[in-house]
Amino acid sequence: MTDAYRQPLLHDETVVLRAPAQAWSAADGSMGARAIHGLFVSDVRVISELSVEVGGAAGEPIATLPEGASAVSFVSLLRHLDGAGADPRVRLLHRRVVTASGASETLTLQSAVATPIETSVLVRLASDLAGMDAVKAGRPGPGAEIETTTGGATWSGGAVSASLTAPGAKLAGRTNLELRWDVTIPAGGEVSVGWSVDATDVHAVVAASTTEPDWVLPQLPATDERVGRWVERAVDDLRALRMTTVADPASSFLGAGAPWFFTLFGRDALWAARFLLPLGTGTAGGTLRVLAALQGTKSDPNTAEQPGKIMHELRRGTLSIENDIELPPLYYGTVDATALWICLLHDAWRAGLPDSEVRALLPNLTAALAWMRDYGDADGDGLLEYIDESGRGLANQGWKDSGDSVQWKDGRLATGPIALCEVQAYAYEAAMHGADLLEHFGEHGDEWRSWAGALQERFRASFWIDDPDGAYPAIALDADKRAVDSLTSNIGHLLGTGILDEAESKLVADRLSSPELNSGYGLRTMATSSAGYWPLSYHGGSVWTHDTAIAIAGLTRAGFREQAAPLIEGLLAAASAFDYRMPELHSGDPATAAGRPVPYPAACRPQAWSAAAAISVLASILAP
Repeated sequence: MTDAYRQPLLHDETVVLRAPAQAWSAADGSMGARAIHGLFVSDVRVISELSVEVGGAAGEPIATLPEGASAVSFVSLLRHLDGAGADPRVRLLHRRVVTASGASETLTLQSAVATPIETSVLVRLASDLAGMDAVKAGRPGPGAEIETTTGGATWSGGAVSASLTAPGAKLAGRTNLELRWDVTIPAGGEVSVGWSVDATDVHAVVAASTTEPDWVLPQLPATDERVGRWVERAVDDLRALRMTTVADPASSFLGAGAPWFFTLFGRDALWAARFLLPLGTGTAGGTLRVLAALQGTKSDPNTAEQPGKIMHELRRGTLSIENDIELPPLYYGTVDATALWICLLHDAWRAGLPDSEVRALLPNLTAALAWMRDYGDADGDGLLEYIDESGRGLANQGWKDSGDSVQWKDGRLATGPIALCEVQAYAYEAAMHGADLLEHFGEHGDEWRSWAGALQERFRASFWIDDPDGAYPAIALDADKRAVDSLTSNIGHLLGTGILDEAESKLVADRLSSPELNSGYGLRTMATSSAGYWPLSYHGGSVWTHDTAIAIAGLTRAGFREQAAPLIEGLLAAASAFDYRMPELHSGDPATAAGRPVPYPAACRPQAWSAAAAISVLASILAP
């Protein structure tokens, strides 16, 4: 593999977004020096290169000024246009605003020089029309020929078409477009030029949400300003991540994250909506309806669809991933989304989702419950397990879905079918709360309480690992129903679901607060005592914000505030270090050895459940 074909690094790049569009650039606003750079609309890169020159030279960048999630200004000095003197007296303000279908840019030249300055502004841009799967693999796209028109330009490839307008500019070029303005900067004044691009995709499956969210923020604690700053930044990012499907423009959900997962992911959308329930039930209602409309109705090994199953991800086309993985546009390869859908329905109902909206989803509820029993538990042993039947799908289908995420303490990979510990907890909670919902609406729930009780007994008998430091739940059972003995953050998802008794909860709480798992900047996905631990392993030692927030919420609900406190402090310290835009994940290096969290360089940011985790942590802090 050459350097040109590696997954792009993201941590030092600048992103602004308004779903389903996003723009990635260097800190000076230019695009093209890094593989991720470009303006993307609907997972297609419509601009891949961009540079600005004034008076024949690039400016000297001095500042990048974010203006919320969707706008940013880049400040550069134009000292080659200055007179003599130490103070810089001519500068460029380059402002970028991303819309749901493209972007607009304004270039403002400001001068404190006593005489007018005659100069030129030159913008160069190109488009490679790369799909996001190619970009993630580090590959360029096919390129585009650009047709200039009066005052603008157009280009297209396949289903995507783009049009550019540049009032007052002279346009030239086909594969590399040049926009040129001859301008005069007034003495002690300023002059502005600008351009914009708009793109359409006839194969789009997601679109921008056009409604306002119903979010109402609670009173923020005054004792720690980090909480308020994290919440404020998170809410701004979450607004920019709001999407709908093309099929149901009235129901909004949160796109999973920029740049790789800028679409509907069942598990991610469900957790993010669940985190946001303290702000209102609108996002939960929209998410539930969108996923219910896509709920499985038949058995298809190629898509992993099964009757009653909630989908995993929705794409505009087939997604090709390394190691011969090919995911169809609508893919159902997730073992946990169905139970999480039921849990969100119950929690949203308890939070005030109107009975009329819940009643309309009862057929989907009964189908989801039946899936857990009839398909989720494929071998009839009372537990939910997964295996990829197509040979081209995801090998692991829980939230830790990388190929090496389920491994023994000695580093060996577990073989499937795999029964994850947290999935049993989700299923137990879903069955119990599904029974509550059915009974509220006049139907019978006893069957599901009995089913949940049997699952709990099976879990208690199968998952616990004896250890001198105290027993703990295994991450999973393997194909031979052996307890896979690595200590992982998955156990944090068990708390508060009801599957554990008080003594078992105490064992889990103590493990979560141990230095094996608590990095000081959040909860490691795998304990340092495991052979496979590595702080920059995607699911084998890194820290995921949402994962830690789930553990914090579970600890709080179960009454273990003392164990929750250091995890809360760790996330707040990490949020401060990341300028309160928490990435998808970061390194599991210990805080005692690192003065700030080390980035995971390809992590999405912003990312829905990492941003929404701020609200969950706030709720834990404010819990009585």
